[in-house]
Amino acid sequence: MSASTVWWLLAGVAVAAELTTGTFYLLMVALGLAAGALAAHAGLAASIQLVAASVIGGGATVLWHWKRSRMPQDRPVPENRDVNLDIGERVQVPAWEPDGTARVAYRGSTWSARLQPGAAAAPGLHRVAAVEGNWLVLAPASN
Repeated sequence: MSASTVWWLLAGVAVAAELTTGTFYLLMVALGLAAGALAAHAGLAASIQLVAASVIGGGATVLWHWKRSRMPQDRPVPENRDVNLDIGERVQVPAWEPDGTARVAYRGSTWSARLQPGAAAAPGLHRVAAVEGNWLVLAPASN
């Protein structure tokens, strides 16, 4: 079996492992393994093949990690509107209980609600800041 065949088989294994685990970094490793295969096709020495695989695979991994670290982080799931469409909706709070909770009408039902930490407990229009289980976490509506 030729060296290039071994490199291509290893690249295929890395891609298959990525498909089963969802680890995108394995695709970067597969790129490095493919670079090793191309170096083998070019007839370069085994040490050059290893260097090509290491530099390309390692470099792609480092670049992808750097790119991901610069992306804005998603909000936590209870506060993420992409996950829960209730976030940002408005509700009317008739009155707050002394313990900072209230019962509000929302989406055709009565929900338990609590005040977001640091917010003033005043009746009126509020927005849903988070959903924690079956509790709405409310903040005063700014508008």
